[in-house]
Amino acid sequence: MLSIQDIHTYYGDSYILQGVSLELQPGQVVALLGRNGVGKTTLARSIMGLTPASRGRILFGDQDITRASAHRIARLGIGYVPQGRQVFRSLNIREHLQVTARGNGQWTPDKILDLFPNLRSRIKSLAGKLSGGEQQMLAAARALVGNPALLLMDEPTEGLAPMMIRELGKTIASLKEGGASILLIEQQLNFALRYADIVFIMNKGRIVHRCTPAELLADPDTKARYLGV
Repeated sequence: MLSIQDIHTYYGDSYILQGVSLELQPGQVVALLGRNGVGKTTLARSIMGLTPASRGRILFGDQDITRASAHRIARLGIGYVPQGRQVFRSLNIREHLQVTARGNGQWTPDKILDLFPNLRSRIKSLAGKLSGGEQQMLAAARALVGNPALLLMDEPTEGLAPMMIRELGKTIASLKEGGASILLIEQQLNFALRYADIVFIMNKGRIVHRCTPAELLADPDTKARYLGV
């Protein structure tokens, strides 16, 4: 479904991604782990066309999206839940879902609100008035209502209280049970490993380790070396 092949990405003169390769199959949840500043968000932005790769290729199905525009990538079927939520603060919840709804897939606004009952109860509330956890749910809802084939989630637990992290986890579990394909970029190790099928670890702009969640849990040296655990 998603094939990232030896991509190199720069921010100005800063060489951030230094030959990253990664694969994600349909119906798979892939966790991308690593410390702050190793290039995880840059990889997400390269996939979405926001910070295009200078070299290498990104394939989504049979489409080469390496240098495609962000709106074209979204229309091809990649939903993006960015780090920091980035909701439209002046729009209410209903308006978010109306603006981004697309296609005749399974994720209608009503089904989205069934998945996020907290949002249903505050349907007319402006996004800027929501709690951090509610904004994170809204960011996920906004991506899902576009009926993406692949959901890209960048640090979804960042800044959330434990109760909201549990609610987010239920959502990811529900999506996984439904066969969703997810690239989960995360720093909370236990949260990521609970839902992932495959784990990639990034360090200094490169993928340095690939394993199953069970293998990583049983490997204290790798956790200490690359994750500080």
